[in-house]
Amino acid sequence: MVAEWHTSSYSGGNNECVEVREHSTGADVRDTQHRDDAQLTFLAAEWRNFLAQVQRRGR
Repeated sequence: MVAEWHTSSYSGGNNECVEVREHSTGADVRDTQHRDDAQLTFLAAEWRNFLAQVQRRGR
């Protein structure tokens, strides 16, 4: 089962960010303003690495 798309918590509600859909094999990322265009797909390990890097830089 694939989760629903959700907007990044960093978007501030201005619709100029990305949406993420996490699932058992990883995550998909798309532009909130161009939802019908291509999306990026990350494997679970890649997505975990990305999130860890973002969290480290946010401190």
